[in-house]
Amino acid sequence: MTPQKPKIKLLEFMLDCKEPHRLAAFYAALLDWEIVFETEAYAGVSKPGAVQGVSPCIAFQRNAAYLPPVWPEEPDAQQQMAHLDFAVADLQEAVRHAVHCGAVPAEKQFSDSWTVMLDPAGHPFCLCLDDAAFAADETAPD
Repeated sequence: MTPQKPKIKLLEFMLDCKEPHRLAAFYAALLDWEIVFETEAYAGVSKPGAVQGVSPCIAFQRNAAYLPPVWPEEPDAQQQMAHLDFAVADLQEAVRHAVHCGAVPAEKQFSDSWTVMLDPAGHPFCLCLDDAAFAADETAPD
């Protein structure tokens, strides 16, 4: 008899930082999402109208010892463990918006199809030119 698979789904993607409320406000502004929970040490954002636990969110956890990663990687420096990629329809417009929200472009860039940005806590994230991602939204059922 095959064992039954447990029910598992993504709840949130958690990022360490020194100021979770500041980072939640940044990502809420960047993505036009909402802050769905805040405590003294945690905050999370998700798409508007999302129910916590039903739709995955990006969450932020206070870590007083947090050190921002160095990007691109350098020997003997704090390394990134993960990064977020966001699909965009207009790369230049998305970069301007991210800067307005508080991000900065990374000093080194390696492609014309995506731009590496650093959020206010220094986490790298990529704005990726991907028209197909938006075409899929238009054909998806409500």
